[in-house]
Amino acid sequence: MSEFLVEATEVEKWFGPIKVLDRVDFNVRRGEVVVLIGPSGSGKTTLLRCINHLEHIQRGRIAVNGVLIGYRERQGRLVPDAERNIARQRRDVGMVFQRFNLFNNMNVLSNISLAPRLLRGTRPAEAEAEARALLDRVGLPDKAEAYPAELSGGQQQRIAIARALAMQPAVLLFDEPTSALDPEMVGEVLGVMRDLARSGMTMVVVTHEMGFARQVADRVVVMAEGRIIETGVPEAVFSAPEHPKTRALLSAVLH
Repeated sequence: MSEFLVEATEVEKWFGPIKVLDRVDFNVRRGEVVVLIGPSGSGKTTLLRCINHLEHIQRGRIAVNGVLIGYRERQGRLVPDAERNIARQRRDVGMVFQRFNLFNNMNVLSNISLAPRLLRGTRPAEAEAEARALLDRVGLPDKAEAYPAELSGGQQQRIAIARALAMQPAVLLFDEPTSALDPEMVGEVLGVMRDLARSGMTMVVVTHEMGFARQVADRVVVMAEGRIIETGVPEAVFSAPEHPKTRALLSAVLH
């Protein structure tokens, strides 16, 4: 078994004539928290979406838990996989988006328990019990019967995290999970994420919250113009960045 839970090798992604990811090599160890930072348009979110095969790559390969995502090998070449196989692979990859994407016509309990029932075949009573345990984990045990419209943005994002955890993913991807929140709600979401990190959850986080990156990340990866330009432990990246673009980014966001 590989030491890496996520392995991306020479990944290229194009949107029309624009190369968004340029031969990216990116690995995440089991239990590791990796934070991706970089200016807008640097390819951070696209890399996350490719790991979950929400975006198709044009070159390279991505594997999660040792299994290729979105493709399979045939006579030494990669060919698109069947949709049912891709859906099965995605079970290992949870994702929390900027927007909460909750089902507004369902209460919180149903939002969390739906996917395990439909995709994992979990019995309703078991799915409900697991959902209630997850609500307790994200600090919202009293919101099981509430509907999304009755919750604050911070509460909705914590429900979205619980929903992602309900599928028991091997890795959890966060795409700017606090960017749509009012400032007073950011802390409650970051608190849940800190608890997940302490529990050993493998996480890849795109964020502009540099304090969180510095405190929680095992490794910080800096992207610019579709490439990884620097990687290292937080103290090294934040205190002594090597690449000029990293220094420019940190100067802009920290001062």
